Amino acid sequence: MEVAANCSLRVKRPLLDPRFEGYKLSLEPLPSYQLELDAAVAEVKLRDDQYTLEHMHAFGMYNYLHCDPWYQDSVYYIDNLGRIMNLTVMLDTALGKPREVFRLPTDLTACDNRLCASIHFTSSTWVTLSDGTGRLYLIGTGERGNSASEKWEIVFNEELGSPFIIIHSISLLKAEEHSIATLLLRIEKEELAMEGSGFYVSLEWVTISKKYEDNKKYEMAKCNSLRGKSVPHYAAIEPDGNGLMIVSYKSFTFVQAGQDLEESKDENMSEEIKEPLYYWQQTEDDLTVTIQLPEDCTKEDIQVQFLPDSVNIVLKGQRFLEGKLFSSIDHESSTWIIKENNSLEISLIKKNEGMTWPELVVGDKQGEFIRDSAQCAAIAERLMHLTSDELNPNPDKDKPPCNAQELEECDIFFEENFSLCRFDGNTLKTTHVVNLGSNQYLFSVIVDPKEMPCFCLRHDVDALLWQPHSSKQDDMWEHIATFNALGYVQASKRDKKFFACAPNYSYAALCECLRRVFIYRQPTPMSTVLYNRKEGRQVGQVAKQQVASLETNDPILGFQATNERLFVLTTKNLFLIKVNTEN
Repeated sequence: MEVAANCSLRVKRPLLDPRFEGYKLSLEPLPSYQLELDAAVAEVKLRDDQYTLEHMHAFGMYNYLHCDPWYQDSVYYIDNLGRIMNLTVMLDTALGKPREVFRLPTDLTACDNRLCASIHFTSSTWVTLSDGTGRLYLIGTGERGNSASEKWEIVFNEELGSPFIIIHSISLLKAEEHSIATLLLRIEKEELAMEGSGFYVSLEWVTISKKYEDNKKYEMAKCNSLRGKSVPHYAAIEPDGNGLMIVSYKSFTFVQAGQDLEESKDENMSEEIKEPLYYWQQTEDDLTVTIQLPEDCTKEDIQVQFLPDSVNIVLKGQRFLEGKLFSSIDHESSTWIIKENNSLEISLIKKNEGMTWPELVVGDKQGEFIRDSAQCAAIAERLMHLTSDELNPNPDKDKPPCNAQELEECDIFFEENFSLCRFDGNTLKTTHVVNLGSNQYLFSVIVDPKEMPCFCLRHDVDALLWQPHSSKQDDMWEHIATFNALGYVQASKRDKKFFACAPNYSYAALCECLRRVFIYRQPTPMSTVLYNRKEGRQVGQVAKQQVASLETNDPILGFQATNERLFVLTTKNLFLIKVNTEN
């Protein structure tokens, strides 16, 4: 069995600025423009049965504004009439109304359990679309942005079961065959779940293809499914279609077929319901194992063999328990007896006194550890000095205890299992794993539409942008830009909803649920001379922070950044904020 390679992200030191002093608030006005929409955005509110955090991540925080990475300053949204509306900006002072480029053939409101309609720009001439009811559309658009050749036509549409949203898609041309690979996300009810939320996250990797020589229609060629317990922060297919990268809190695994899935569920259930084969306890000096014997079992039917590092128990000629012990024992002093209640009691004397064993036999899950109440009390007493009901029980002490209330939000990380995984498209096995630990995920952005989307992670106080390169096996993730101190700054924004940055890294921006937009510019040379009074040195560059307030009380539903503009979508309006005026 192949083991996935444990990798790490290599930070480029020249892209870090250890002397960064912070953002200066700039009161320069930002030119902004407001367009009233003909029809409201097709917002879908969460239903009563969509109550988990995963539903909120996937659908409640959905970005209803879509940016076309192949054409600068071109954004799209879907309104409640089922129309895909486009606004392409050439000149801010001559803005037109958003224009209809396509209308969904089905009535969206007819489906009770629908999700938000989702769209992904696969290439400069292809688009994948979900109407939120479980139907996938593949659309040929022609050259978008050119009214003469732009014509949106459905070349494939199929019902794929329960509703989903589109996460990512790519276009592939190999050996006279054209394929579109798409990632679909669903949150499904787990009927047999005994613990957790009762839902699981399904990622489907669907490939639709057509061979040119056959002159046939586009057809479903392949469908692989992954399962996990958390909505991925980032999921993208490699440009060559040979792999898949996922950033998530809990890991994903490929599942084969529905039948295999049911079988594994049944196995898990039987394991959970099955009674433990034995019970065990421990003290600092020894361990006690208790086994309930069959009714007609006699002393002659029992064989117990003690070895320094292992134990072997045979009952009535059948191997009951055998394996390597967690640690060494004094095998000559270890004993066993039959108790009055027809149970076998085995005493194992620890070689290393005081060591706590997390398991009895390495890898064996058939037993149950019983913790003694006296032990629990002793452990609690031992840890008492680390905890207190008082914030500072001993004020005379030089070093008062840590007060959790003094920690800022950005200092607290919950996602210990947070990881980046790369899956091979052919073997469906994990090939690379990066443990991200406390590197909080912030956002993703398409810098080059021919490459995979970049993802931004918090490293200490900074926000670092990473570009995946599937072709470079040794250096698969490249550090391409740094937003100084932004990891720390964004953590103070409790009402933040969307986060983005310009594809040329000139600024990063985030918006709150209502009205306010914050812009953080990269350091730029100063036209006037400034001095740092503490250090007495001249400051050559200053990073600016700007705040824009929208003239609306409607919640923000969509947010996109381009090199020159920010686009903000509310229920009834589309706002443009001119960020860079140099061009």
